[in-house]
Amino acid sequence: MAAEHPFAQYVRILGKGPTLSRSLTEQETFEAVSMILRGEVEPIQLGAFLCLIRVKTETPEELAGFARAARTAVATPADAPAVDLDWPSYAGKSRRLPWFLLSALLLARGGVTVFMHGTDGHTAGRLFSGGALEALGVPVAGSMDEAAAQLRAGRFAYLPLAAMAPKLHAIMGLKPLLGLRNPVHTVSRMLNPLGAPCQMVGVAHPPYRDAHQKAAAILGQPRLAVFKGEGGEAERRPEKPTEVRTIRDGELGTELWAPMAASTTVRHDEELDVARLKALWDGASDDEEGRGVVIATAAVALKLLGRAETQEQAEALAAELWRGRK
Repeated sequence: MAAEHPFAQYVRILGKGPTLSRSLTEQETFEAVSMILRGEVEPIQLGAFLCLIRVKTETPEELAGFARAARTAVATPADAPAVDLDWPSYAGKSRRLPWFLLSALLLARGGVTVFMHGTDGHTAGRLFSGGALEALGVPVAGSMDEAAAQLRAGRFAYLPLAAMAPKLHAIMGLKPLLGLRNPVHTVSRMLNPLGAPCQMVGVAHPPYRDAHQKAAAILGQPRLAVFKGEGGEAERRPEKPTEVRTIRDGELGTELWAPMAASTTVRHDEELDVARLKALWDGASDDEEGRGVVIATAAVALKLLGRAETQEQAEALAAELWRGRK
């Protein structure tokens, strides 16, 4: 009789049936994902593991263990600059332009060092941040060293997951084979590879606000803002109230941001024309809706960063930064 594969125990824990199966502990998840990243599992085991953990929904402990292991797959430069804000961007946009990119650039112009990371192309029909930034004339980094140089030069950098952690990118790319997203789609938002004290996270489904908040607390993240953003990105919708789950120096909380826009009508763009982003940023046009999204989103980050004490102060500061941008 063949000896049991060392990884089989983790598949068994997750899939032994409705009464005997259970979630993994943080340490078990760390050990299992470490084996995956070292190439010590068979493809059939990887597929079973990813589907089993996804179908039951990841627990905060599993997310924390997965993230802790995933961070070992990212090689960070020894001389990387200090980063103020980590901003993952993995969802892509299908109904509205990615106005949040202008929020991140606005913060960088205002003295905040912002590291953004994400991926392109995992879902058809979406506009991803890398392509949108290139259309804006913002270069996409090709390596962690290049991202570090961009951060030092201009306080903003965007690095694709494929260049940052190829093994994680390959696992994310299994969606067409498995027919569903896997935990890497969630955990990628928690990588924070440069150890920024603040994280700005957007999710597509409300239950993940709680999961990200608790997982980040387990990982010891000092400050976090996670909310259901437009399209799953960290982009506030100013025509609707926004519930933001937070971590502030170890304390978990919830903030409700009131709508900023006078109208509560939700508008969808018929065409995702990136030229509108550039025109607004350059001052060639004044897209009222887009400007409102940029300011509303930047305000959440400014309060998270401690640049403002109240929501009203944060929104006023964001508007001031917008008016004074070069």
